[in-house]
Amino acid sequence: MENKSHAFAAGAFVLVVVALLTALAAWLTRDTSESRVFEISSPEGVTGLQPQAGVRFKGVLVGRVTDIALDTVQRGNVLLRIAVSEQAPISQSTFATLGFQGVTGLAFVQLDDKGENPAPLSAAGSSPARIPLRPSMVTRFSEQGGNLLTQMEQASVRMNTLLDASNQKELMVAIHNLGQAAANISALSRRADQMLGVQGGADAMNLPRMVAQADTALQSMQATSERLGVSADAVRNSASEFQRMSRRMNEPGGTLDKIAQSTESLALTSRQVNAQLLPRLNRTTDDATRTLRQMGRTVDAVGDNPQSLLWGKGSAVPGPGEPGFVAPAAVTPSMLMK
Repeated sequence: MENKSHAFAAGAFVLVVVALLTALAAWLTRDTSESRVFEISSPEGVTGLQPQAGVRFKGVLVGRVTDIALDTVQRGNVLLRIAVSEQAPISQSTFATLGFQGVTGLAFVQLDDKGENPAPLSAAGSSPARIPLRPSMVTRFSEQGGNLLTQMEQASVRMNTLLDASNQKELMVAIHNLGQAAANISALSRRADQMLGVQGGADAMNLPRMVAQADTALQSMQATSERLGVSADAVRNSASEFQRMSRRMNEPGGTLDKIAQSTESLALTSRQVNAQLLPRLNRTTDDATRTLRQMGRTVDAVGDNPQSLLWGKGSAVPGPGEPGFVAPAAVTPSMLMK
């Protein structure tokens, strides 16, 4: 009876220790950080993904997969529910892919963001916000695997067609022709060496002389082209200067505009001269002409009667029919003789 009581006490002690250890482990591994819940609808299989699988944002662990079920909204898809830390920058442009850890085959959710839309991702209603899932590298490789196998099969068929018996004969003929062409090229090279004077001869110096003359001609052509380039630059500069001068002459306030204004001023001055100065000059000329005629008559009168300068004109001689008129005496031939 005493042995049974000791066994019961030992078993109870072990159970209490196990319970304490379990509680301690749960307390140490508890997640005290705040998290947000998102959903991912996957049209492809999620083989290797288990609940409590990691969720990584660009390789950094930011959450866990909380649930895996079939999507009731999009039939045929798999619905993943993930809990992500509040510190993870989930935005409108964030997307998810499935990643695999080494050769174990265990999958995890990989989140990435290209920064196209930095606005935070938030739920529109009571349901959690959904993050789009893009095909992973393994999925793309499996999709392209069939095409790669088909292309490899076609390439092998074409290779077999290329290497059949008839094509092998044609290929050998082509190789033989290439050998003959190489031999002909070697013979032509030897003949060229003979022409260049490798074996000596009187005519062998003609070709080097022609090369030297060609070099001199090329140098002369190069110098001429440089001179032409300088001349072209000078012509281009002159044309630019003429264009600038023409633009300055034609612009408002330029030389042509000033010449037009000067011409208009000259025409206005000419009209004013014709309207005002010329009539005055004509009147002045008429007055001067009358004054000269009067001066001429005065000079004639003084010449006929110089004493008038001292005594004045005196009384006028009475004319015919006036009182005191005396007819002049008749002139006789004797008087003319005297």
